[in-house]
Amino acid sequence: MEKMRAMMLEKCAKIETNPLKLTQIDRHEIRRPNEILLKIEACGVCHSQLHGIEGDWQDIGIPPSLPTVPGHEVVGKVVEIGDSVTKFKVGDRAGITPLLEACKECQYCKEGKEYLCESSVILGESLKGGYTEYVTVTEDFATKVPESMKSEYAAPLFCAGITAYKAVKAAEPQTHKKIGIFGIGGVGHMAIQFAKVENCDVIAFSRSQNHLDVARRLGAIDAIVFSENQEELLSKIKEKHGMLDAAIVFAPADIVTDTAIKSVKKGGLIVIATVGENPAFMAFEEKTIRGTLIGSTKDMEQVIKICDENNLEVITQTFPLEKANEALKKLKDSQIEARGVLIP
Repeated sequence: MEKMRAMMLEKCAKIETNPLKLTQIDRHEIRRPNEILLKIEACGVCHSQLHGIEGDWQDIGIPPSLPTVPGHEVVGKVVEIGDSVTKFKVGDRAGITPLLEACKECQYCKEGKEYLCESSVILGESLKGGYTEYVTVTEDFATKVPESMKSEYAAPLFCAGITAYKAVKAAEPQTHKKIGIFGIGGVGHMAIQFAKVENCDVIAFSRSQNHLDVARRLGAIDAIVFSENQEELLSKIKEKHGMLDAAIVFAPADIVTDTAIKSVKKGGLIVIATVGENPAFMAFEEKTIRGTLIGSTKDMEQVIKICDENNLEVITQTFPLEKANEALKKLKDSQIEARGVLIP
């Protein structure tokens, strides 16, 4: 059995203790006729992986089992295909979102929302993850990546990109609609650009000045430092922009979600793309609160197309595979401008 290098998590622990260990595991191989084998060229480093590794989300069953190889936004080259594969040929480039597999039989799969499937298999929550050198996937859950697109650019599109795209769609974008984006990291900096493609007026919120500078450069009409002093922040927003038409929340802090809801006008829309407590909600204000989660393979094709045609920017910082702990530590300390990417 051929081996491959992988950054393995044996037990959840703070990232400062370097819980990911470089190890050799059996190289994945094609077991079903509809699978392809990818040689991984890049894997994005997502904030939700940090929560999983540190054990923050054990109460919601993440990670479902240990040991595990994290990593769920992957781009690579097809090096082998199963006998019945028609969508890809050897030498093609492809990417995988966190959705590695779904049943294709349930009501969600039939509605084209396979990412909601109850029996879905998630990349990076078993020994199949992106912090390694090879991975297999069935052809239906892989998306073609154009030759012209660099792997470190494309990898973050498979989680941050699709999450941002879906969240902006959920906010029902229109020309000059005022959308507040709370949290400008790997996902938020992409959301600004998707909202700009739809001609929305974006107001960005972040605790980090560095992230606010990025937001301005990418076309936000304003970028405001997020403050825990809610009253002061809300009156600042109102004074400068009036009430927002919609808000999208990427920052996993309940105070942020609560502030976002309060910043939106009556009848407005709040899209929550993170995990947290349910904040106070006044039915009589006729606001809509909507959750969002990655997207379908069709959505993913759209993301690639829009990024390609509009030359959207993906701000990345690359690290070798064995520096995964370091990349996650930098992410935790807000020292990564947008998206860290591991290169095996």
